[in-house]
Amino acid sequence: MPLYFFDTDNGADPRVDHVGRELPDDEAAPWAGLDTLPDVARDRIAHSDHRTFGISVRNAQREVIYAATLALMGGWKKPR
Repeated sequence: MPLYFFDTDNGADPRVDHVGRELPDDEAAPWAGLDTLPDVARDRIAHSDHRTFGISVRNAQREVIYAATLALMGGWKKPR
């Protein structure tokens, strides 16, 4: 199975995947990347209500084949 790499950016600490993950094909790679984005966001949510999270998927030749971002816009509706 082909190897894919998932580089993440939580807005403060970009991470390059040097290990990779085997997937059946290119079609499976975006779904695996999208599954990762909520976990990346969850790790940083407490630090800011306004943040953009990103993921880039690279193939075995290290070419970016897919990229996605997730924007978080949150705020209290009542004074705390």
